[in-house]
Amino acid sequence: MTHSSIAAQTTPRHAFLSPVPLFFVFLWSTGFIVAKFGLPYAPPLTFLLLRFAGVLVILGPLIALMRAPWPRGKVGHIAVAGILLQAGYLAGVWCAIKAGMPAGLSALIVGMQPILTAIAAPLVGERVRPRQWLGLLCGIGGVALVVAAKMSLVGLSWPALALCTGALLSITAGTLYQKHYCPQFDLRVGTVIQFAASAIVVLPFAVAFEDLTPALASVDWTPRFVGALLWSVLALSIGAIFLLFALIRRSDATQVTSLMYLTPPTTAVMAWLMFGEAFSPLGIAGMVLAVLGVMLVVGRKT
Repeated sequence: MTHSSIAAQTTPRHAFLSPVPLFFVFLWSTGFIVAKFGLPYAPPLTFLLLRFAGVLVILGPLIALMRAPWPRGKVGHIAVAGILLQAGYLAGVWCAIKAGMPAGLSALIVGMQPILTAIAAPLVGERVRPRQWLGLLCGIGGVALVVAAKMSLVGLSWPALALCTGALLSITAGTLYQKHYCPQFDLRVGTVIQFAASAIVVLPFAVAFEDLTPALASVDWTPRFVGALLWSVLALSIGAIFLLFALIRRSDATQVTSLMYLTPPTTAVMAWLMFGEAFSPLGIAGMVLAVLGVMLVVGRKT
């Protein structure tokens, strides 16, 4: 019996709908709000480099003072997972949006992650039950309904589509890679390794395509940008990522990624509250369908 099978038998029914996973969904959903606040004031890769650097500045001294244990024999695997989860996913989505990818279509493409993860689940020794497949289909249907009102092909280009699709493949591969090769490590040290590796990967692209200089001349340091940067460092890159790693550690990859179905509905509610964006009855139906889908995926047989 695999570790994943044991976890599946010992986890309470609908444990994924407990406060911790739902708090992760809330934090993760704010990423799209942060992009709306921050991207007008800095190029996407430059913003991400500042975000990665902020994490290193905060956690680097912390792990030294706390003498956090170094993950012997896993550093390379943790770094690879981080490049896929952080550099590949975030850079892909943010650059796609900057290149003209409509937000609704971007959310729908990235929303395919749980389906891809389920297809690849046997590679990490996991089995997806028929009930979970039904939940995955309900989830993507719910996401489609939520973003339908904002769906537009205006401004869509092949480069933007390729970037968004690459982001989808990157986060899916990163989740499976981490689940298989390095599910257990000290979250503080692991996060530093992942963001340091991601910064190394993103840096040359920022220099080449965004004319990044040490003076950061391309950044407009407005209060709104600084607030978005601080939130992205503290709430997203530390808070949400810690929670994601904890969920990957204790549960099946398919279950973890199914929570992503709740991101577009949650973001839609945030956009309605903060920016007055329309929230249609069709969107409400999509929210209900997405929640039902997640419940089917994470539910246990009685």
